[in-house]
Amino acid sequence: MPSIPGKYQHYKNEDIDDYFIAVGVPFMGRKMMAMSSPLMEITMDGDNMVIKNSSLLRTVEMNFKLGEEYEERMPNTTIKSITKLLNDHELETLSTIPESGAKCGRHYLFKDDECVITLTHDKAQTPGKRYFRRVTS
Repeated sequence: MPSIPGKYQHYKNEDIDDYFIAVGVPFMGRKMMAMSSPLMEITMDGDNMVIKNSSLLRTVEMNFKLGEEYEERMPNTTIKSITKLLNDHELETLSTIPESGAKCGRHYLFKDDECVITLTHDKAQTPGKRYFRRVTS
């Protein structure tokens, strides 16, 4: 059974542009984000979790308690999110964008050697996926 905590290096995207358009990311930002290859680090201490994404563009660190609402600061807004542990290899983050009421989410599926994040948004025609390989060092 895979473990959730660890380091993961991004290696590919699938249908990500539609998601970024739905979220409202401008053209240049979409292209830069699609080309970035962030390192994702996940740590857990009981119900407390930290997910840190580092790339050449920026570093974003989310600290939260599983099952409790928290704020995520985005470049153009702050969204309200709740992350839940679905089982020992899946996480789900459900978010609301306060200005529009739009719903979006991230589903994390952890396997022995990778993590697949499926991104959804009310206005996205298809979910976007980001693939990360587990870093063992």
